[in-house]
Amino acid sequence: MQLGFVSAILRDQPLAAVLQFAAETGYACVELMCWPATDYQVAKPGVCHIDVSRLDASEQDRIRGLCRQTGVQISALGYYPNPLSANLEEADEACRHLRLVINAAALLGVGLVNTFIGRNHRQSVAENWPRFVETWQPLVQHAEEHNVRIAIENCPMYFADEQWPGGLNLATSPHIWRKIFEAIPSPNLGLNLDPSHLVWQQIDPTHAIHAFRDKLFHVHAKDARIDQLSLNEHGILSNPKLWHTPKIPGLGDVNWGEFFGALGDIGYAGPVAVEVEDKSFAGPLDRRQASLIQSYRYLQQYVI
Repeated sequence: MQLGFVSAILRDQPLAAVLQFAAETGYACVELMCWPATDYQVAKPGVCHIDVSRLDASEQDRIRGLCRQTGVQISALGYYPNPLSANLEEADEACRHLRLVINAAALLGVGLVNTFIGRNHRQSVAENWPRFVETWQPLVQHAEEHNVRIAIENCPMYFADEQWPGGLNLATSPHIWRKIFEAIPSPNLGLNLDPSHLVWQQIDPTHAIHAFRDKLFHVHAKDARIDQLSLNEHGILSNPKLWHTPKIPGLGDVNWGEFFGALGDIGYAGPVAVEVEDKSFAGPLDRRQASLIQSYRYLQQYVI
């Protein structure tokens, strides 16, 4: 296994600085965000460390050179939109850009793209299903043609009360993952597993690891803390944002010893990338860097 981090936490740093910080801290790899550069410039959610719309031969050489100089590899290219959005213009743009990210992964020899399935939160899983198949079969075929794998993260994506309980991502549970892989039985479609989203759903992450051992392409290391007093007050039928919060590894309720033990049991040898959404470390660059330093020191005990 190789420890890495998701570059979004260093959103205001150029690629060279991101890779240099990773090297100085001890990280072996980084998942680089590839949102459209225009989205980043107008302060939308995306972060752009590689502009896949301008990835000519010179830029490819520059990126490879930075990796060689720092000794830090790219674990995956990350782009997390909603390809099944109720806003069809947004969904079409997500699919268009996702194809560019897949192309970039092939050109850079990365071979892996991390993303979301997406969802129309106003519809049930069953109502979303025909559009999911129609949208994702050609996307997976495009990835196959470019020898690139797609890893779907399992974040339910709740940003507002109106999005509960649907969320903006279908791929939330082992039951739905099975249905996804049955509908599109491609060796190029798998999981980017994040245990934090399983813990608050009361799903044992080690169950997911063993059940989907052949579909684990990438892993996110993020923790989640359940506030039992708030849960007692609101109950599990309320928006989970009321009673749980993202934390860096070791500061929440994920049992990391059991988690890494299960990864070892199945022979997982891929990247484990720290994803920081812990508000305690938001703000100035030095605080965000500190979150990655602390996470590395904590997780290093599990990765030799």
